[in-house]
Amino acid sequence: MSDSKASLIESIVKKASETVANIFANTDSLSSNLTNGTNETEKFKATPEGLFLAYSSLVVMALIPIVVGSFKSVKHQSNQKESGEEIETMSTREAALFPVIASVTLFGIYLVFQIFSKEHINLLLAFYFFLLGVIALTRMLSSTLGKFWPTSLIENEHYDFHLTLNSKNSKNESKEILFIKQIFDRQLIACFLLSMGIGVWYFMKKHWIANNIFGLAFAVNGIEFLQLNKVLNGCILLGGLFFYDVFWVFGTNVMVSVAKSFDAPIKLIFPQDLIERGLSAEKYALLGLGDIVIPGIFIALLLRYDMSLNRKTKTYFYSSFIAYILALFCTIFVMHVFKHAQPALLYIVPLCLITPLTVALIQGDLKSMFMYRDHEDENQSSANASLNTTNSSEGSQSPTSKDSPKQEAKKVK
Repeated sequence: MSDSKASLIESIVKKASETVANIFANTDSLSSNLTNGTNETEKFKATPEGLFLAYSSLVVMALIPIVVGSFKSVKHQSNQKESGEEIETMSTREAALFPVIASVTLFGIYLVFQIFSKEHINLLLAFYFFLLGVIALTRMLSSTLGKFWPTSLIENEHYDFHLTLNSKNSKNESKEILFIKQIFDRQLIACFLLSMGIGVWYFMKKHWIANNIFGLAFAVNGIEFLQLNKVLNGCILLGGLFFYDVFWVFGTNVMVSVAKSFDAPIKLIFPQDLIERGLSAEKYALLGLGDIVIPGIFIALLLRYDMSLNRKTKTYFYSSFIAYILALFCTIFVMHVFKHAQPALLYIVPLCLITPLTVALIQGDLKSMFMYRDHEDENQSSANASLNTTNSSEGSQSPTSKDSPKQEAKKVK
């Protein structure tokens, strides 16, 4: 038994070392296969109409979650402030470490796919993302279904679900412990059932429409809940991921290999042969969710900054949004000119950073933009609290300090 375990470990280590040695090899051939969405054994040449339909659809699908998620992030943060809930944002340190953590994760996934069976891994991933997708889609639909719920026909009744556990203490006295407390209504039940249906469709068929529905739900929720507190953190995050994306796409075959092997709704896909084959098309163009969510949370931050200025126009939101659109078209153009998979952040990051910063410089808002905070940091709030305490203590001592010169004057007289 021990010999078999040792041989298994030896084979895994050997395969891992061979994989690491071949990481920087055959990058061009693998990337060119991804460009047209083909596999290695079959070449497919899309028609100009098919290409236009596929890439224009990807651009539209990328813009929807950025717009929806940005405005939802404004509402979400105002709700948190009103309720007094603690607002979780990405700190400067977390923004700087994010590309490192992403690199380690990406390389780990790459090694797992090289060592173990892709079929078994993708089966586990399908079940995992089925659960996540149902939760994300239910959350997204529940926030919008209320506007269209036919209250005149169906009353939106609320329900309370409590799950308690009975436990006994040292004195053998029974005590109920509240384990789960959930309040839901009929709208939430309808959204959950609809999401479950789409989830089963995705799990059974892996259809590209179901994949995109889940992908859009992930993107909208990501932009809404992943919040940057200040512009400096956004610049650090986007700058670090710029080098991350360039290295893993141009320097190695890791990013492209994982994108081809990772069968999960972490990317938006659209068939290039939809005109020829209809809904059963198989040759896809794709765009990773990271190329949507990462710039999306920065654009959402600029929208919240626009809101804080109380101006009629949302200058920085629109300027960064237009820059993002131009960056997507630039990525598609360069990819087809050089016939090579392109890291989208190579074009998205410079345009989405330079454009709003240049506009802020022209408008005279550059200092105000970098001074803006969605809310006070923990360190800053604690420092302000200590400063207020010091000022109050000085204020309480001020009457005695004012009387002391008078007393000294009387003594002199």
